[in-house]
Amino acid sequence: MLKFDNLPNQITQKIESDRANGVKNPYAFCDSKAIRRKNNAHDEPTLLRSNFIRDIDKILNCPFYNRYSDKTQVFSFYKNDDITRRSLHVQLVSRIARTIGKALNLNTELIEAIALGHDLGHTPFGHAGEKILDQILFERKGLHFAHNLQSVRVLDVIFSYNISLQTLDGIAGHNGEIEKEEYHPIAISNFDEFDSLIESCYKDKSALVKLSPSTLEGCVVRISDIIAYLGKDRQDGSRTSTYDENEFEKNSIGNINAEIINNLSVNIIKNSYGKNYLKLDSEYFADLVKAKTQNYAKLYNSSSAKKHYSTIEDMMNKVYDKLLLDLDSDKSSPIFTHHIGYINASYYKREKSYLEQDKERIVADYIASMTDDYFIELYNHLFPKDRIKIEYKGYFE
Repeated sequence: MLKFDNLPNQITQKIESDRANGVKNPYAFCDSKAIRRKNNAHDEPTLLRSNFIRDIDKILNCPFYNRYSDKTQVFSFYKNDDITRRSLHVQLVSRIARTIGKALNLNTELIEAIALGHDLGHTPFGHAGEKILDQILFERKGLHFAHNLQSVRVLDVIFSYNISLQTLDGIAGHNGEIEKEEYHPIAISNFDEFDSLIESCYKDKSALVKLSPSTLEGCVVRISDIIAYLGKDRQDGSRTSTYDENEFEKNSIGNINAEIINNLSVNIIKNSYGKNYLKLDSEYFADLVKAKTQNYAKLYNSSSAKKHYSTIEDMMNKVYDKLLLDLDSDKSSPIFTHHIGYINASYYKREKSYLEQDKERIVADYIASMTDDYFIELYNHLFPKDRIKIEYKGYFE
């Protein structure tokens, strides 16, 4: 039997009373306090467009936002329209986070900006592609690759959008692979401090674990990232016949997507209303960790999720090396025509040409920006005589 929690009457009445009396949450981030790298008239908030609505609009119109639609969430190489892609995942994170944020009387515009931008830096082929690109970049440059850092780089470096510190900070600290019983914002006051934190993560992977949002809104997105994928990935596993739905142990947070979203959201609101941090019950947190562990065992480490890993690893290394050579010798290469020229033509002008970036970073940027299908097409274009082939599981298999 399905289990759906409800907010306790006492909490419901408190929220309703506060709304009726116009009580504001003192821990919500105020739009007028947003910080940007550059002060210019174009980015000033107006009656129609607040600071964070401006961030949202920039993110939605970022060319890389379109590419969410063909980036793998977990299962690559399936021709199946019902399997989640990044485009749906970010919408689910945004919806769940705004539901929680509205109940807690937080800044839902900041929440939406962080949620919509949080996965812009994801590579093709999901976390498998991220792991491979991290290995390549570290071997060649001694720098780590992580999708949350790359999401910041997309909005702050590749496209010079002048996004607010609070949005970028929330994106950098969104790491949905690390669950906590309590989420406490860690204050950050300026871009110098933020840049130093990001740079330390490129050089030391352990520093990634220490990244945490500076706002409650960012914390809401962080926990919502887990809530959004935990049950949804199970749905996808069922649709790819990776597992039997009854294999997962039932617990307090529920077993299916709808239960997990509702019950975790309700528990966070119940335990966090009026506080300057987010909290889960100990029981719910323990079951969240257990459910996530089960997902790894049955889904993320399954043969279906890891399908063609070694092949993609070989392909990505070859593409990386070829593109690096092309930067010095072939202006007709796709890295110029499909990437560098495309970025330099952006409406938002940067002070220096994108070509002045480190060459290895340019190649990593290009590969990270690719969709799954584009990467396969590019490989075949660069190496037409290569016998490496990727087979997709068809609709009727």
